[in-house]
Amino acid sequence: MALLSANLLSPNKTLIPSLDLLRNPNLSPISPLNPLLSSPPPKRLVVSASSSSFSAAAAASADPDLQEITKPFPQTLSNWGEFARRVSGEWDGFGAEFTPEGNPIELPESVVPEAFREWGVEVFDWQTQCPTLASESGDPVLCYKLIKLLPTVGCEADAATRHSVEERIAGSSEGRVSALGFDPSGSYVAAWPVDGQGGKKLLEVEHCLVDPANKEGRVRVIQVTAAEEEGMRLEAIRVFSEQWYGPFRNGEQLGGCAIRESGFASSSALRVSDVVGVWQGITSSVARFGAEQMEILQELFPSKPGKIVRDQLGLVTLPKQLWCSFKVDDGEITGEVGWLFDHGRAITSRCLLSKDRKLKEMAFGHEIAVAEDA
Repeated sequence: MALLSANLLSPNKTLIPSLDLLRNPNLSPISPLNPLLSSPPPKRLVVSASSSSFSAAAAASADPDLQEITKPFPQTLSNWGEFARRVSGEWDGFGAEFTPEGNPIELPESVVPEAFREWGVEVFDWQTQCPTLASESGDPVLCYKLIKLLPTVGCEADAATRHSVEERIAGSSEGRVSALGFDPSGSYVAAWPVDGQGGKKLLEVEHCLVDPANKEGRVRVIQVTAAEEEGMRLEAIRVFSEQWYGPFRNGEQLGGCAIRESGFASSSALRVSDVVGVWQGITSSVARFGAEQMEILQELFPSKPGKIVRDQLGLVTLPKQLWCSFKVDDGEITGEVGWLFDHGRAITSRCLLSKDRKLKEMAFGHEIAVAEDA
């Protein structure tokens, strides 16, 4: 398995293996038979849809040459199969980008229908698809596409046109992820080094949280951070609210007007008063990275929950009952995302980096708000 880079923001390869690699595990990422990987592809690409789905076990039973891919997972990834079953599928919804202060950013005028412009309608949300596939046996690999659809007027969504397709992979030797911590529920947190404009080194920390009351609903919040001489700073926040619409079909089927989500970017943000204060952890799970644990993919294992005091420093509240915070304290950098539910309950995701921008810890937790003297 590939090892974690010593510095998350060090130069990384630009190859992005295709989802075809998951459907055909016998096709090596470095094989000359794989034309998609013979030269660095662009960061955004359009990939034709395919109706085939992937099952490593089924492939192995049909072809003896693929038996080697069904080897058991390492003990530290014992629940990867459960995670793979829960995270894989067609996830459709809406996405939006926000400033570091939490203000929604309008879509470019060039993609907004003329009718909207004539009516003075501001458009902040992309309709999105996120077909996701994780291997259920063999080497653990997670791959997904983020498909943005051009805005439409009325119920034209059934014939929506793709604006862009971005593909990401974790677990392959050619993957772009620096680290990924996963939970069997389908939640995960991942760190993606990205080359920004003008050679700027970015780190995108992706927090994927599954609704504990509805396993077919989730949010993904991406904190886009930039390296600075004395640490890092938050550049943007991207939010995706998604629903599961069925098994993986590589994005070939769109929920269209039957989609159970709607645009949210301009809706009311969570109240700050609902976040600040004392929180008591109910459950907690952690993956730690360092000299003794260098594997890129790690399962989040139970740890002792504690008490957390949140203030307004670095706090940004968002629509969909979400918040995120980005703090630098004594050189250590903490990126956090929380999803509030009724009666002061929340699920949280946290990523901790050292002052030299090396990953130290990823964590998930369930928390409840308590009185300050509790």
